[in-house]
Amino acid sequence: MKFSILIIILLCCFSVTAQKPLFHFTFEGIGDNREFHNGQSISQTILGALGTAEIGTTIENHSVFAGFTGLYEFGSAINFHKPWPVLYYRFETRGKEFLFGSFSRRGVIDFPLAMLADTLCFFKPNVEGLAGKLEGDWGYQMAFTDWTGRQTTTVREAFMAGTSGELRKENWFLQNYVLMNHLAHPANMKEVVHIRDHFGFALLTGLRYGQEVTVHGLLKGGLLTSLYRERSVTNGFQTGFGFYLEGNANYRRLGLKTTLYTGDRQEFAHGDPFYRFSKYLRVDGIWYFIQHKNVTGRFNWSMHWTTRSKPDVSQQLTLIYKL
Repeated sequence: MKFSILIIILLCCFSVTAQKPLFHFTFEGIGDNREFHNGQSISQTILGALGTAEIGTTIENHSVFAGFTGLYEFGSAINFHKPWPVLYYRFETRGKEFLFGSFSRRGVIDFPLAMLADTLCFFKPNVEGLAGKLEGDWGYQMAFTDWTGRQTTTVREAFMAGTSGELRKENWFLQNYVLMNHLAHPANMKEVVHIRDHFGFALLTGLRYGQEVTVHGLLKGGLLTSLYRERSVTNGFQTGFGFYLEGNANYRRLGLKTTLYTGDRQEFAHGDPFYRFSKYLRVDGIWYFIQHKNVTGRFNWSMHWTTRSKPDVSQQLTLIYKL
């Protein structure tokens, strides 16, 4: 109730004092069917709609926005997922961007699925913290902190932090990803709860091809590493090393993407569980059924092979409308 009153006050202030009032609305239709039988990933169907409405103002390079993000998962009560407040400041100029507050994860943070699974954009769509980015002809580098839990007698202190970037020269590029998750104990120490630390990084290099022609794509590969410890339980950090290879090709509205991983078991706090297998191959057939400046529609048919004999299948449909 207090936050709703704050939003109303902000709206009134914007209407009177705004140098340049702005309104953003994003609708995301979610269709995700997972037929998994590998013992690590959950077999489930996720159908729903995610909406974000925010209003704000900008003065020169400085902006402030307020609003709500809400997820309605089909088949559940309308209040099953509580809405998330949107409230953030943004500074943006050529080659520099800074955000502070509660803002959308999509379009800001982009990591390999091995490190951050795609369901995070459904069930925790906002970053609650800060993010910054530097960009130029040389490439870009961004960093963020996502504060997910303030320590109380019942809540465990938790946060996620990371950085990612790319150096590029003509068609060649070198990408880096570093991610850390920390889960502490609550202030109430009556129960035995152990602190968990996840750390990982990826270093990938590759080439982009066909940027100016109908058929285009990329090929990249490199090292994927994770470190995990549960204090007083594990004997120091458990480390996993592996080789990651990704290639994709696109022709008009059709795409083909292949991902291969081989190596040790990877342990990321919010990573795709498929990377807990020593060998994993994923092939995606992609159809971009809507390509509009404000609307994008994408359908994936995905096949997953692991050390288990039976392959897994999944289908993903995403529809995004931006106003």
